[in-house]
Amino acid sequence: MTTLSRAPDDATCTPPHAPADHAIGSDAADVVAATLKALADPLRLRMLSAIATTADGEACVCDLAELADVSQPTVSHHLKVLRDVGVLTSERRGTWVWYRISPTYRGAVTMLLDRFAPAALEHRQAARHPGLPGLTDVEPELTRLAESLAGRVPGTDPADALRVVRESYTALARRGGMTVHLVPLTEHFARQRLVDAAATARSRRPPQVLFVCVANAGRSQLAAALLQHYAGDRVVVRSAGSVPAGDVHAAVKPFLADLGLGPDLTDDPSAAYPKPLTDDALRAADVVITMGCGDTCPVLPGKRYEDWVVGDPALASPSGVRAIRDEIDARVRALLSDLLPDLVLDRTDP
Repeated sequence: MTTLSRAPDDATCTPPHAPADHAIGSDAADVVAATLKALADPLRLRMLSAIATTADGEACVCDLAELADVSQPTVSHHLKVLRDVGVLTSERRGTWVWYRISPTYRGAVTMLLDRFAPAALEHRQAARHPGLPGLTDVEPELTRLAESLAGRVPGTDPADALRVVRESYTALARRGGMTVHLVPLTEHFARQRLVDAAATARSRRPPQVLFVCVANAGRSQLAAALLQHYAGDRVVVRSAGSVPAGDVHAAVKPFLADLGLGPDLTDDPSAAYPKPLTDDALRAADVVITMGCGDTCPVLPGKRYEDWVVGDPALASPSGVRAIRDEIDARVRALLSDLLPDLVLDRTDP
């Protein structure tokens, strides 16, 4: 058996592979750095966000000039920088030039706006938590949880319950965030999955709607909360993220609280929290609403799909968050008028 020992402090460091063997190549680094440099401007990021969230995925200079108190030539200059590195494409129609996100960059831009940007804001703005350690051995707790759920969800096999509990715990742990509530959240998430799995076997049940975005921290949370608020138990509502964040965006929490979803998980472990997208939720859903997750949202046959293009509240001003919430509210009302024609909605509610 080979024994590994620490080298003396004055020994030469000789790793088995030099760092250069694993680093990005210099030519590739030059290309990536040039693209990141082009993106490293606040106005360009705002213009990119505006283009990404338009209904038809494109915008002209006249539209984007309203983002800041700058002239149209200045806007054109910034757009040209993004176009020169390939992030944007352009097309002239008459006297105006229209800009779209390049297909090759669409996924990267989605990740930048929906994951990287909110994480950067949360890192700077969120209060620091003291950091509570997780359980040193979680398996006994998960086993007890699975046994409890198998008895509470009719028709659930104990082995299936344990599998779903373990998968749910792992999926929630990977998304990051505080670990102190991980087991209570696992119980809520696993129970939801088991109920969804059982729902696929029932012929008569309320319609089930699944809202999916990238982080499940803003748009999909708002949509699910509004639909639940209006429909109550007449519709089963779920939300999920293709790459869930560690927590709901701070800008969204007050709106969820207004709808009765307390953001403080110490008070209610079943309150809104980002959840990963699972096959159980997709199979159980009758209607799947995607909200900016693009190609990462799988498509199953026999489902009704809609894609709602709305802005990201994590990156918006307070008035912008309100506008996004109002737009989602209008879309939710329209969906409900189709799913439940007899449901009477108060036009002033909420």
